[in-house]
Formats: sequence, C-alpha cells, structure tokens
Amino acid sequence: MRTIAAMDSSPPEAADTATVADEPAGPPARALPTGLAATLVFVASGAVLVLETASLRLVGPYVGVTLQVTSSVIGVALAAIAYGAWIGGWLADRRDPRRLLAPALVLAGICTALTLPIVRYAGEVLRGGAAVGILLLTALAIFLPAALLASITPLVVKLQLADLRQTGQVVGRLSSIGTLGAITATLGTGFVLVAALPSTAIIISLAVLLGATGLVLAVYLRRQSRDTLPKPSRVTAAAAVLGLAGASLSAVAPTPCDVETAYHCASVEADPDNSTGRLLVLNSAWHSYVDLADPQHLEFEYTQWIGAVADMMAPPRAPLQAVHLGGGGFTMPRYLTATRPGTRNEVYEIDGGLVELGRRELDVQTGPELRARVGDARMLIGERPAQSADLVVGDAFGHLVVPWHLATREMAAEVRRVIRPGGIYAQNVIDHPPLRFIRSEVATVAAEFPHVALIAPPAALAGSQGANFVILASDRPLPLEPVRERLITSADGPVTVLSGTALDEFVDDAIVLTDEYAPVDQLLATA
Repeated sequence: MRTIAAMDSSPPEAADTATVADEPAGPPARALPTGLAATLVFVASGAVLVLETASLRLVGPYVGVTLQVTSSVIGVALAAIAYGAWIGGWLADRRDPRRLLAPALVLAGICTALTLPIVRYAGEVLRGGAAVGILLLTALAIFLPAALLASITPLVVKLQLADLRQTGQVVGRLSSIGTLGAITATLGTGFVLVAALPSTAIIISLAVLLGATGLVLAVYLRRQSRDTLPKPSRVTAAAAVLGLAGASLSAVAPTPCDVETAYHCASVEADPDNSTGRLLVLNSAWHSYVDLADPQHLEFEYTQWIGAVADMMAPPRAPLQAVHLGGGGFTMPRYLTATRPGTRNEVYEIDGGLVELGRRELDVQTGPELRARVGDARMLIGERPAQSADLVVGDAFGHLVVPWHLATREMAAEVRRVIRPGGIYAQNVIDHPPLRFIRSEVATVAAEFPHVALIAPPAALAGSQGANFVILASDRPLPLEPVRERLITSADGPVTVLSGTALDEFVDDAIVLTDEYAPVDQLLATA
C-alpha cells in the first residue's frame, strides 16, 4: 500500500520520464529537406511501375501475354508494395531511417539489374502457360526490387514527422507525390520508353538510376550528419560488386528474340530443310512461315485451309479485295497476290515493328497490291466502307490468344458490314480441350452470319488435342464441297469440314461473346 501511495503521489512529469526512459536511447533523426523527401518518394514509387511494365515484356516470351500473365504481374507488384511498405515502416520505428534509405536504393538497383539474368535463365525452365510457372516467374522478376522500393516511402515519412500536429499533411502530401510518380512512370513507360528502348535497356537504366541515387544520397546524408553516419562498409561494396557481376550474366543469358518490337519479342529463323524458308517466331511461339522463293507455298495447315477457301470462292486467278486482320509474316497476302494477280490486300497490323521486320527479312513489298496499316484491327475495320471486301481473314493473336475485342459479336457485325454479298470471313482460332473457346466463337460468328462452317483436324474436334481451327462465314451458302475436295488433295493431314446439324451439335449451348461479356482467357483455360 505504501508503494502504491508513493507511486500515486508522483507528479505526471515523473511518470512520463519513466516511460520514455524505457525506450531505446538515441538522438531523434533529422527531417530531410522537403524537396529531397518528395524526390525520393516520387522516384521510388515511379521505379516500381517502370519495373512492373517492363516485366510484362520480360516474362512474355516464356509464359505469353495473356490476362493471367498481366494479372500475375499486377498482383505480385501489389503484394511487393504491401510487404515492402509494412517492413519499411517496421524498420523505421527501430532504426534511424537515414541509415536505411541509401542502402535500400542501392540494393533495389542491384536486384533490378539481376532481374534480367534471373528471368532469362528461369524462363527457360518455366516456359509455358502453367499458372504456377507464371506466378513464380513474375515473382522472380518483380517482388524483391519492388519491395525494397516500396520501403522507401515509410522511411521518408518517419523522418518528416517532426510535428504530430502535421501528420495528416505530411502523409497526404508524400502519398500524393508517390502516386504522381507511379502515374508518370506508367504513362512514360507505356507511351515512350517501350516504344524507344528494348526492355533490357529499360531495366539496366533503371538499375543504374537507383544505384546512383542511393550512392549520392549516402554521401549527402553523411555530410549533413557531420560524419555521425557510418561510411559504406566493405560488405556493402562487395554486395554492389557481386550485384553488378550477376547483372553482367544477362549478356550471356539465353535471349529468345532478335528484335524487340513494341508488342513482341520477335525472331526470324531459317528452315534447315528449305534454304528459302523462314519462320517468324513471336514470344517463342511459331506464328508464320514464309518461303521467300515461292509465295504459293503454305507450310502451316491452317494457311492451307484458308488458301483452299480463297481458291474456291471465285473463278481462278480473278482478283479479290481482301482485308487481313493481323499481318504477322504476311503469308496470306503474298499467296493471294501470287495466285490472283491484281488482288488488293489491306493488312491491319497493330505492331509497326513487325511490318518493318517483314520488309527487311520476309520479302514484304508494300504497294498498290499490298497496303499495310499500323493500328488496332477493330478500329481500322470500322473505318472501311460497307461492302468493300470479298474476303476478310482473321489471323490476329496476342501470343496464342485471339484478342477478346476481335472475338465478339460486335466485331463479327463489323466484318459482315464490310463483306460484299457472297464474300467470306475466314477466322483462325487456336484452342485446346475442352474446346470451350472455339465453341463460343463459332456461336458468336453464327449470331451474325447465316451460313457458318468449321475446318479442323478430326482429332481436335474429338477433343483429344489442341489445334488451329478456321471458322468460315458468309451471308450466302459457302462453297463447302469444292473446299472439301480441294483439302483432300492439298492438305498435309486429315481434315474435317463441319457444317449444318453436325456443327450445331459441336457448338451445343456455348455462350455468344459480346463486348459486354467476353471471357476469352477463361474459356481457353484447360483447368
């Protein structure tokens, strides 16, 4: 009781003093200049978004560019930001943030540089579209450098909170600046950097920027603190050297592309069995085959099917007005020009880099008979006059997936508007068992065209393998019997042409895709 009474009689100041005495001793950290604090938060937040955007280009050649990959990159980046901010705040309450800011930036730079060899070596192992591989590769590419960068903001905030009465103002201002940095980096990377620089240059430049910022900051803070901060240790120097040495592995790491365009990692490979054969590879997937000496040579089965349709839809060698949704290697335009002299081909290709690559290495010769327009096929076909094409070939892909906005009923309606009476729409689609997407796409096209047929290998229609499918559609009866006869004599493998009741049974109750609801990636999922 006496002890309690003595404690109760103590003045409030004494109790406060006792409480403070239990906390770690040490002088309070000095605030950073306002401009420096804002710059650090702006750069760190922006760097996360540059890394996130560039990582989509890094992982694409190995796991594709699909909704799942994009979602994984965004999800991993957000997880890194959350954990980085949490850990940064925890450390800020236990250590002088001035001692942590520069090392965090330098380590973020080292980890960013290491992203290149890590992704290129791990990508070869994790190649494919499996969900686990996608998540693991994106985590290897983003998580650690993004988490280190996310820790910068809470460290800076801690230093700036000298007056608790201004907590809201400080936190709000720095949060706003961080968001502006992220917005600037997103727009700058998407509109400028990706178009001007390969992803390797973007990543290395970002790593150098972060490392240099960290080193300059370390020197500045040490001078401002009058040598109370420690000098960079040998361990720090060794880590920097090891990081740079590891980053240099990217120079010898396997690279999947010869040319990096705004949308693709592209390469042209020579056919070892044909000296004039060239294979266009986009994001490690075969996209087009071109025989430089023989434009009538169609290597891939689906091109043989479309060629047979083009041969049978009009009198031999009669010129056509053809529109191609997607250019790739320009195989079909070259074929139509060779088999039907005078044909006017208009190609809509979103990737201008592919058009230039085609001109350099695939004998693409633009002119009156071949007009290449760079832009989104959905937008460009909307500009074309009604009933102005005899043949529309749909062969646009993002990796191995038809872009969702080119697979909807509204898109099919645009194609029907452009096609002349009796003209044909031939759409190439890739699907795998259980074939949910191809069923829905046939249903979607059939919702606009009264006459529809499907060309595919028998094994694929039976659901035992993945394959290319070609949908045929017209407002008039299709020349199916001549096409069947032509395919029997010209196709490399067995092929079936489905129509009528058999096609209805194949489609069953598949949903019609619309601009409002087109879950293409989900329909393509095999699980």
